[in-house]
Amino acid sequence: MAENEDERLPPIGLLTSDGRSDWAQAREILMKDSTNRDSLDMIERCMCIVCLDAPTGMELNATNRALQLLHGGGYDKNGANRWYDKPMQFVVGRDGVCGTICEHSPFDGIVLVQCTEHLLKYMKNSPKKLVRADSVSELPAPRRLRWKCSPEIQGLLASSADKLQRIVKNLDFTVYKFKNYGKEFIKKQRMSPDGFIQVALQLAFYRCHRKLVPTYESASIRRFQRGRVDNIRSSTAEALAFVKAMVDGKNMTESEKMNFLKGAIKAQTDYTILAITGMAIDNHLLALRELAREHCKEMPELFTDEMYLSSNRFVLSTSQVPTTMEMFCCYGPVVPNGYGCCYNPQPEHILFCVSSFNDCKETSSTMFAKSVEESLLAMGDLCVKCNSKVATPVKEKKNGHKS
Repeated sequence: MAENEDERLPPIGLLTSDGRSDWAQAREILMKDSTNRDSLDMIERCMCIVCLDAPTGMELNATNRALQLLHGGGYDKNGANRWYDKPMQFVVGRDGVCGTICEHSPFDGIVLVQCTEHLLKYMKNSPKKLVRADSVSELPAPRRLRWKCSPEIQGLLASSADKLQRIVKNLDFTVYKFKNYGKEFIKKQRMSPDGFIQVALQLAFYRCHRKLVPTYESASIRRFQRGRVDNIRSSTAEALAFVKAMVDGKNMTESEKMNFLKGAIKAQTDYTILAITGMAIDNHLLALRELAREHCKEMPELFTDEMYLSSNRFVLSTSQVPTTMEMFCCYGPVVPNGYGCCYNPQPEHILFCVSSFNDCKETSSTMFAKSVEESLLAMGDLCVKCNSKVATPVKEKKNGHKS
């Protein structure tokens, strides 16, 4: 980034923060100038982008580091130092904030994690010394990209900056680390860690909103040629029975509640197996809908029915993204009144990244994270009471010692 005000280039990357149609229209306007066409061609032919960020002056906790990657802090910080429709951007900040931004269309989270972990392991374990880029003769010399900004483009940039700033202010985001136990404790209960956490998310939502909602959990179908993901629908009838037992079943015994928990986890696990083996419903229905859109004069009643439309408004959008290196993933909600919840189960803790929107009065990321904590504690205690032969979960005291 240029220090001299006269050398600073217009923040063209802001245009890519807009919706796809808006950015496509802005790109057409940019392409009218040969200088802009040349710079766009250079960017669009490269495999990835490296973003060299300026310090933000914010406390470098997990939440602020994640926000710095998600949106750069707005147009007046590093939000313009991005090219948001590039599949992969590597961010390196002068204040030590480093990470990767993924545009989801070309690939899924597992690809992002595998790529990033490969790089981290190489940097950590490679016996060879890392060398300066200018000492590698095979690399072409860098060149400065130029842009011509007409009054029309300047107006588009101002509009994009304003919209990005509104998005930044609207995002309610928190990173929460559950320290009482991790996936090893859950495995000792002879339960699926992912199923256990998904049921905990249902319990957390029910505690907050007294209902369950359509829930999305990504299921990798990469075992199939050109397979991407399908959907594990976690708000099952069995999950509803369990959360009602935990919240409303004051006269129920611990043994009865444990049976409901086992039933909910079994239902979740069974559907997960169906999804990853190509037997879920969402991709199938999506294919039928798109075929109908192409070949039918009118959409079949199924795809216009409110039940179908409601079932695809995923108020709770979740994804398990486990890592072996010290890193985590996050994303935003997919509907205005929803939550995004990405989680990373580790042996002795579970990391949650929770997002929602400030302008929705029904939701709160901090409230939901607190409810996740309470739900996991309650489920852990239930397991300890009903499985007395199993080791109790590790708990952290305020002085840092374990009990």
